[in-house]
Amino acid sequence: MTTFDKREQGFEAKFVHDEELMFKAAARSNRLLGLWAAGQLGLSGDAAASYATALVTDSLESRTIDDIVSKVSGDLAAKGVAREQVAAKLQECLHQALAQLEADKE
Repeated sequence: MTTFDKREQGFEAKFVHDEELMFKAAARSNRLLGLWAAGQLGLSGDAAASYATALVTDSLESRTIDDIVSKVSGDLAAKGVAREQVAAKLQECLHQALAQLEADKE
């Protein structure tokens, strides 16, 4: 095996790792956003968990971040929560999810 082949394998392994990390982070951040939104909607317990799980499941069906923000902001419109607030909360949830995943590795 040449140095080039080893290097190529290293890049491929890093790409796979990074993609897996982003998938996990996106799923976890969508769940966190779903739990936050459920709280805003006055849901708790199983109802809140179901809402969060549905948001994660929806995101797996090739929904974009914009679709997720639109869905949640639509659900929260009656509560006076603006789309920008939902987008900001999603960013916060993504940072929190990445931190949680990093902590899980340790």
